[in-house]
Amino acid sequence: MGDDISSLEFTREQRTAYRAKVQRCLDVFEQMLHEQVFELERPLTGLEIELNLVDDEGRPKMANGEVLGAIADPAFQTELGRYNIELNVPPRPLPGDSAIDLEELLRWSMNHADERAREAGARIVMVGILPTLRPEQLEGEWMSANPRYAALDEAIFAARREDLELNIVGTESLRMYSPTIAPESACTSVQLHLQVAPSSFAAHWNAAQILAGPQLALGANSPYLFGKHLWAETRTELFLQATDTRSPELRNQGVRPPVFFGERWVTSIFDLFEENVRYFPALLPETTDEDPEAELRAGRAPLLQELRLHNGTVYRWNRPVYDVVDGTPHLRVENRVLPAGPTVADIMANAAFYYGMVRMLAEQDRPMWTKMSFDAARANFAEGARRGVDATFYWPGIGAVPWDELVLRRLLPLAHEGLQRWDVSAAVRDRYLSIIEGRCRDRVNGASWQVAAVRAFEDRGLEREAALAEMLKLYMEGMDANAPVHTWEVPGPRR
Repeated sequence: MGDDISSLEFTREQRTAYRAKVQRCLDVFEQMLHEQVFELERPLTGLEIELNLVDDEGRPKMANGEVLGAIADPAFQTELGRYNIELNVPPRPLPGDSAIDLEELLRWSMNHADERAREAGARIVMVGILPTLRPEQLEGEWMSANPRYAALDEAIFAARREDLELNIVGTESLRMYSPTIAPESACTSVQLHLQVAPSSFAAHWNAAQILAGPQLALGANSPYLFGKHLWAETRTELFLQATDTRSPELRNQGVRPPVFFGERWVTSIFDLFEENVRYFPALLPETTDEDPEAELRAGRAPLLQELRLHNGTVYRWNRPVYDVVDGTPHLRVENRVLPAGPTVADIMANAAFYYGMVRMLAEQDRPMWTKMSFDAARANFAEGARRGVDATFYWPGIGAVPWDELVLRRLLPLAHEGLQRWDVSAAVRDRYLSIIEGRCRDRVNGASWQVAAVRAFEDRGLEREAALAEMLKLYMEGMDANAPVHTWEVPGPRR
């Protein structure tokens, strides 16, 4: 959710001052891009995993304060809902066996955190949307104790002037209203970060946009919301609707939502920040005392806090990031497409596929985005979210192609070569890309396994709520075992 803020309400004068300061930051950022003052020595990757807390019955446990106190590790932080926490992994290079080392670290961190969470009567679950979540559980004291979340809730409803409408039509349908942004807390994701040079940012962002559809077909893990079977990756549509600042009339006029896939291929990171400033009003207009022009003249990297704060409230599925670490600025592509889970091994396989593919697409002699319309990439994103393992994509040179055929025939060999270009070891490539191959071969991802398991329990005579609870128990067993989801058994008929 970005940086903390200190105010819950903002005056008209503050908004005017903030708009002017954001423009100054944008001008300084443009100057920095021309002067090439960014960290370029070695690209680093980063990882964030959003997590759910549940009680012994698999219901959301509103106890992140107590759980974080028991974990006592700064890598774990609060998220929007009191049943959410987030694990932040320090940046690291890709080459060699780094990914296998990271998997071991993640498993240790998750196991340690889960042991400590049990002291607070909670368990940790990695899943895109907690399948046992019910609307009534998001009433009362559901929000984490962070002023930013309360201010964001206030800002969204001040812009809308009416309750949020959730209207998702999928295999089943859900329509309801919410007086808060609480439904957004149901969306738990994995964010993959890649540090890039200014000159290659546009190529990596465009490549990430092209990959969004295949990523969702491979990694969808959010088929249920409030007891309804909706999309394979319902999280993407829920996130859009649960943060929507637009009234129906503004939607009808074509006003852009804060959850934004984009509208065009870009030629520079500046295109994205400039679009943010032009299209999206400030939700959290808090200014600092930094003089960005003076900082740059003095040879220091300005924080550009206002620009960064504004960027943090525009939820692109591939977000541009400007950051300063130890006084040195750098740029990142933050890939926000994937849901959490099902296992650490699955997350690492998704990451390996992404990093290998994005490098290959970014370095092609004739870029894919010169052969593919932006609308086609956006349509692939929607298709992957809606249909998951039943998705069919448009791909240049092929036309319409099932996702599994596309990945097996075209993308997996490219991902292998891309990881080789990163100097990733053969052991890493074989371990994680074989998981991707297995998902394609068996046509199984987290969402399809969840649906199959729930149907099996319903065939035994269980009602939906009980079937979801039983499925979650099995899901957590597979998650703890770290066996890739395509190897999980589906419950058989009652004997």
